[in-house]
Amino acid sequence: MVVVGGRLRGHDERVGWAGMVPIEFVLFGLTLLGVAVTHKHALRVALIGLAVITAWKVLVAGFPAGRGLAGLAGHLGHEWVILANLLALLVSFALLARHFEQSRVPEWMPALLPDDWKGGFVLLVLIFVLSSILDNIAAALIGGTVAMRVFRGRVHIGYVAAIVAASNGGGSGSVLGDTTTTMMWIAGKSPWAVLDAYTAAIPALLVFGIPASLQQHKFSPIEKDPPGGVVIDWGRIGVVAAILLTAVATNVLTNLYYPAVLDHFPVLGAAVFAAVVVTSIWRRADWGIVPDAVKGAVFLLALVAAASMMPVERLPSPSVGVTFGLGVLSAVFDNIPLTALALKQGGFDWGMLAYAVGFGGSMMWFGSSAGVAITRLFPYAQSADGWLKGAWHVPLAYAVGFGVQWALTGWHPS
Repeated sequence: MVVVGGRLRGHDERVGWAGMVPIEFVLFGLTLLGVAVTHKHALRVALIGLAVITAWKVLVAGFPAGRGLAGLAGHLGHEWVILANLLALLVSFALLARHFEQSRVPEWMPALLPDDWKGGFVLLVLIFVLSSILDNIAAALIGGTVAMRVFRGRVHIGYVAAIVAASNGGGSGSVLGDTTTTMMWIAGKSPWAVLDAYTAAIPALLVFGIPASLQQHKFSPIEKDPPGGVVIDWGRIGVVAAILLTAVATNVLTNLYYPAVLDHFPVLGAAVFAAVVVTSIWRRADWGIVPDAVKGAVFLLALVAAASMMPVERLPSPSVGVTFGLGVLSAVFDNIPLTALALKQGGFDWGMLAYAVGFGGSMMWFGSSAGVAITRLFPYAQSADGWLKGAWHVPLAYAVGFGVQWALTGWHPS
C-alpha cells in the first residue's frame, strides 16, 4: 500500500506477489476486497481476515514486540486502548443517538430546515459544525437520525456518504473533533496548525454537500411540516447534553492535564459509557440496540486490529504528494496508525495531514468509524460499489479541498 521506490518499506524479506509486497499486505488487501464485494457478509469476512493475518504474524512473521504468542500479547498490550475506546464510543454514541431520536426533536427538524434541497444542505452544515466540538461518530449518528426522520426513512446512499463526509470534515480542523487531531495535540502540535484543515474542509463541504442534497431532494424531498401533537421530551435532551458534555470535558481535561493516562487506559470511552449508564437512571437507555451496535463495532475493530499488524515502520519522505496519498489510503487503511507513524517521523504539514487522513476515510463506507457507525442505521450503504457510484462527489470534494488548501496555505512542514 505505501510504496517507496517500487517496494513497501517494512519487513521486505517476507514478500508476496512478484517479490514486491509483504504477505501481510496481500492478506489485508484480500480482506478489504472481500468486504467490498460481499458487503452482506462483511463482518464474517473481516473476522476471517483478522484471524488469517494474526496466524501469519504469530507463526511466521512476528511482531515488533517479538515472535509467537508473546509477540501477539505485546502487540495487543499496545493496541488494546485504541480498540477499547472505539468499542465503548461506538456503542455509547449509538445509545445517545437513540435518546435523541426518542426525544422527538428530529420530528420537529423540518420546521427549522428550508423546504427544498437547501434543507438537506443546511443539515450537512449543522453536522459539520457539531463535529467540530464532538467526536465525529456522535455527529454522524445524530445527523443520520435527523435525516431518517425528515426524509421519511428514504435516504439516498450519496447523502449517507455526505453525512459521513460532513462529520469527518468538521472534525478535521479541531483537536476535539477527531481522534487523529487529538493525537496531534497530545504530541505537541499547535491547535492553530490543525485549524488550517478547514481551508480544505469548507470548500469540500460545498463540493459534496450541494450535489448530495440535490440527489436527496430528487430521491425523497424533505418533509415540509412536522406532525401535530408532538411533545418534546426535554429530559432526554438533557441526557444527550450530559453525555456530550462528558465527552468534551473528558477529552479536554485528560489531554491538558493527564495525557500520559491516554496511552494506558481508554479514558474517553469509559467516561462516555459511564455517563450513559448514570443518565439511564433519569431516562432509561434503549439497551435493546446494544447487540446490533456491538456487531457494527466489532467489524470496525477487526479492520483496525488487522491494519495495526501491517509491517509499516516508516512512511515515505513527507511531501504534498505523500500527504495526498495518505488521505486516499485512509479510505481503506485505518488513519490512527498512519497518524501515529507520521507523528513519529515528523516533517509533515499537520493541518494538511489532518484534512487528508480525517476526510479521506469518507471515500469508502468502512474508511472511518463514522461510516461504520452510520451504516448500522442505513444497512444498504454497506456496499463499496454503491458508495462509489452514489457518492462520486466525495472523492471529488477531497481532491478539490486539498488543492484549495495547498493553494491558500502552501506546504509548511514542522
